[in-house]
Amino acid sequence: MIERYFTPEMKEIFSEENKYRKWITVEIAALEVLEGEGIIEPGVTQKIKECLEELNIREFTQRAKEIEREVEHDVIAFLIALEEIVGNAGRYIHFGLTSSDVVDTANALILKEGVEVLLKELELLIKAVESKALEYKAQLIMGRTHGVYAEPTSLGLKFLYFYSELNRCRERLTRALSTISYGKISGAVGNYAYLSPEVEEKILERLGLTPEPISTQIIPRDRHAFLITQIAITGASLERFATEIRLLQRTEVKELEEPFTKGQRGSSAMPHKRNPIRSERICGLARLLRGYSVTALENIALWHERDISHSSAERFIFVDSISVLHYMLRLMRYIIENLTVNTEIIVKNMEKYGKFYYSQALLLELVKKGVPRKDAYAWVKECAHTAMDENLDFQKVVSEHPGIRQYLTNEEIEKVFTKDFLVNLNKIYKRFGLS
Repeated sequence: MIERYFTPEMKEIFSEENKYRKWITVEIAALEVLEGEGIIEPGVTQKIKECLEELNIREFTQRAKEIEREVEHDVIAFLIALEEIVGNAGRYIHFGLTSSDVVDTANALILKEGVEVLLKELELLIKAVESKALEYKAQLIMGRTHGVYAEPTSLGLKFLYFYSELNRCRERLTRALSTISYGKISGAVGNYAYLSPEVEEKILERLGLTPEPISTQIIPRDRHAFLITQIAITGASLERFATEIRLLQRTEVKELEEPFTKGQRGSSAMPHKRNPIRSERICGLARLLRGYSVTALENIALWHERDISHSSAERFIFVDSISVLHYMLRLMRYIIENLTVNTEIIVKNMEKYGKFYYSQALLLELVKKGVPRKDAYAWVKECAHTAMDENLDFQKVVSEHPGIRQYLTNEEIEKVFTKDFLVNLNKIYKRFGLS
C-alpha cells in the first residue's frame, strides 16, 4: 500500500508486526488448548508465554525476515525465530498444525480488525450525509436525465439517495465481516489427521472465530472474494456521488463545489482553476477496487486441496482494498461536511431556459381532459421545443396553442405551472425514519 492513501489505523492493522502478533496469538491459543487436552506436557504454554512477555516485536519481525531470506518460507522462518526465543519448549509450538492453520486464521483476525474500522468510518459518513439530506430537504434543484434538464427535484433527495445506498453498503459489509470471521485448525489437507474438530473448536473459540465447517488446507477463498467484492461495490457507491459532485461543479453549472482550501492550487499553468480533485480521486480509486475484486474472484479456483497462487495476490488485495476504502470513506466525509451549496445558482439555473419542465404536468392535465395521449404529447412537445428553440416563454406559447386552448382555460394552464414537484417529499423521508 502506498503511503499517500495509507491511514494510520490501517497502517497499524496491516503492519508486519501486527501480522506476527496475530500468528503468535494463534499459536498460543493452540498451545493452551492442546495442554488442556493433555496432548502436550503441562506447563509448556506458561513457559513460552513468559519468554514472550518482553518480546520486542520490531526486532522479532526483523529476525524472522532475515531467516526467511534463507529458508524462503515465511511460516518456517517465524517458527525458527520463535524457537530462538523460547528455547526447548518451542518444540511444541505449531504442534499438529500446518502453515495455513496459522496464516488463514490470523488473516481472519486481521481482516476482522480492518473491516470493523471500515464500518466505524462508514457510520460517520452516513451521519454526515443524513445531516445534509435533512438540511437541504426542501431545496429545489433541477433534476437531469442523460445530462439534460428533466424535472425539478430536491437537493435533499440527492443526499437521501446516497444515504440509502450507504446503508445498503453497511449491511453488505456487516455480512462480509461475518463471512470472513472463520478460522481453521484442520491440518495439512483439512481432514483433522492429528488434531480433532473438537480441539479446533476450542482453539477458535478462544480467538473469537467460527470454525470453517469443511476446509481443505485453506479456508475457501469465496469468503474473501465476497468481502473484496463488497468493498468494490461500496467504492462504486462513493464514486457515484463523487461523480454527481463533479458534474454539478462544472463551470457552466456550479451548483455544488467540493472544498477548496486557502492555500490550495488548481493548476500549475492556470491560477483561476478550482478543480474537483478529491471527487476525482475517489472515482479513480473506485476503479482500483474493482480490479482487486477480479483478483479475489480468480483466487477461488485453486488446485486440489490448495496451491499457493492466491497467496502472493492476497498480500496486495487484502491490505490495499481495505485501506483504500478506508481512505475513500474518510475523504468523502470531508467533502460532504465541507461542501459548498450555491443555492442562488441552483435557482438561477432552474429558470435559465424557461419553465418547460412543466411539460409532463401539462401532458397529464390534457389526458385528464380527454385528449388522446398521442395528441397531447405532440402538442406539448411542439410548444416546448418552440419555446426552447426560439427563446420564448413556454407558458405563453402553451396558452396560444389552438389544440390546447380547446381543452384548458387560462386559469387551468396557470394552475399547471404551479405544480408542486415535492408534494410527496415527506413520505419519502418517512421511509427512512427522517422528517
